[in-house]
Amino acid sequence: MGKERYTNLNGNRNINSFRDLLKWQRERRMKKKDLTYIVPQFTDKKIEYLRSNRHETTITWIGHSSFLIQMNGLNIVTDVVWANRMGFDIRLSKPGIQPDEMPEIDVVLISHSHYDHLDFPSIKKLKGNPVYFVPMGLKPLFKRKRFQKVKEFRWWDSFIIGDVNFTFVPAQHWTKRSLTDTNTSHWGGWIIETSEKTIYFAGDSGYFEGFKEIGRKYKIDFALIPIGAYEPEWFMSSQHINPEEAVKVFSDVNGKYFVPMHFGAFRLADDTPKEALDRLIVEWERRKLDKSMLKIMNLGETIQVK
Repeated sequence: MGKERYTNLNGNRNINSFRDLLKWQRERRMKKKDLTYIVPQFTDKKIEYLRSNRHETTITWIGHSSFLIQMNGLNIVTDVVWANRMGFDIRLSKPGIQPDEMPEIDVVLISHSHYDHLDFPSIKKLKGNPVYFVPMGLKPLFKRKRFQKVKEFRWWDSFIIGDVNFTFVPAQHWTKRSLTDTNTSHWGGWIIETSEKTIYFAGDSGYFEGFKEIGRKYKIDFALIPIGAYEPEWFMSSQHINPEEAVKVFSDVNGKYFVPMHFGAFRLADDTPKEALDRLIVEWERRKLDKSMLKIMNLGETIQVK
């Protein structure tokens, strides 16, 4: 029996053709992009505080889709990647927090198997003895890599550690790490909630109606939403939201605060970090949204969630 192949809620496997890929690469060679803007490093990093904190809720941006989240005594990381390059491209900005600066980790959340979200050399640098929460289909790979504490999730599956509840929620995306494993593991985002606070880590996604269902089910305080890797949109739109769609997602999930992510570290598409941020800010202002609700973080910056 062959491996299960996962699909999106609309049944779409979300795979562009080889002809589409060649068309994109031809277009890319014709573009000239300014990559001089580098996402700033935060100047007052709270390294010692993060190492000792077991009481306050915090969100620290490591870079790309990698965050350290501290809730109710747990140290949680999302899609942690410290890699210096992705494919042939060198990382655009250094991670905000280095592996030796991290506290001991209790929980590792993985959104899907793409290399910019799942990097085993990076995971092996984590301190502590964490449990790994992964989408359905990824546990065998983790076992082959000799990770033992691994729990697989289907969409809407939940698991409680202490008084923190973790739920794997839908996204519109796809997976692939080799020539033969396309969509043999699932993809999604994570809801991390206590009785007082809820954080939504959206993972990687194109725009889809499932965001509205997530907003109906949860009272979200902080929404960590991707804004990059959207150009050319004819190629990327089914798998990556653009900055305007990211603001729509924030509205759909009815969050209190928006933390943009998935930009500034790797050149996965043709957009630049500056373009993504500029479009995000223009859309925010066009909608006349409260500026205090948009939390654009510097690398290594920590938000103390009150």
